[in-house]
Amino acid sequence: MAAHRKPRHRSVGSTSVRTAATIALAGAATATGFDGTGHAEPQLTPAQVKAKVDQLYQEAEAATEKYNGAKEKAEAAEQRLSTLRDEAARRTAKLNSARDGLGSMARAQYRDGGLDPALQLAMSGDPDRYLDGAEFVERAGSRQASSVASVRRQLREIERLRGAARIELTSLASRQTELKRASTTINGKLDGARRLLSQLSAEERVRFGEAPADNASRASRAGAGAREVMAAPGAVTAQAPDSRAAAAVSYAYAKLGSPYVWGATGPDAFDCSGLVLAAYRSAGVSLPRTTYAQIGAGRPVSRSELLPGDLVFFYSGISHVGLYVGNGQMIHAPNPSAPVRLAPIDEMPFAGAARVA
Repeated sequence: MAAHRKPRHRSVGSTSVRTAATIALAGAATATGFDGTGHAEPQLTPAQVKAKVDQLYQEAEAATEKYNGAKEKAEAAEQRLSTLRDEAARRTAKLNSARDGLGSMARAQYRDGGLDPALQLAMSGDPDRYLDGAEFVERAGSRQASSVASVRRQLREIERLRGAARIELTSLASRQTELKRASTTINGKLDGARRLLSQLSAEERVRFGEAPADNASRASRAGAGAREVMAAPGAVTAQAPDSRAAAAVSYAYAKLGSPYVWGATGPDAFDCSGLVLAAYRSAGVSLPRTTYAQIGAGRPVSRSELLPGDLVFFYSGISHVGLYVGNGQMIHAPNPSAPVRLAPIDEMPFAGAARVA
């Protein structure tokens, strides 16, 4: 009789169904909590939101520096490609001219080359004049051989230029793919930060520095959106190691309140490396585009040796940079939620500093 019992099998099946349903419901609750529309996850505290936002901004900035590097390389590849194409066009025009010359020479020989030279000499009424002409023809033949060799060289050079252009075109396509990938990453991080910040009240955002509330950050004014330009204090520029550093500091002060825009290098908006690049560009100094290249653009200095105009870098991946202005302060472009502003250098993990050479 025991062999005909089946309740145990039904029990196992119903347990599996209940288990699957439980897992599905738990997954749905978790997914709902992540997308912010459900109540399965506990509400984040303002401090937790701030911590998550800071992490997203740091990740976005690291991606921004990758974007900046890829953009710099793409622009260089595009410039090289344009140069190669221009040179190939010039060489092709020169080649066509040489080919036309060879064609004219060949047609002339066809018309005049029907008689044997000895017979032409015998029939000539002026042998001396004919011999002079024969010598000219011989020299013309040498020139023709030289012209043919020149055409061959030009053909090889044009093919080399076209091959180099194909390589640059491949490089450019690769950089453009890299740009698109970095752009997607950046926008995803920034969208995540905006969603988290929307959970905070206006007062909480100001308290956490996520809005331009401090006196040094002169945000856009009402109406025309004018920005007050702040002059660098004389005491700050006087401490700069040279006139170029002083000029860079003055430029940075004048840009306080400018908006952060990733990939921007001024004159009205900046990302972090774009700000220091523009500041030194105003002083006649060319810096690399990215933070991880800028740190190698000068002499390393310790934190205790910092002077106004020094570049200060943050995070282990060297993903953020500011311009030191003395008294433990820097001017930097923080992130999209805050404009260019003064800030203490100890608000982020210090990674190193460089004095522009």
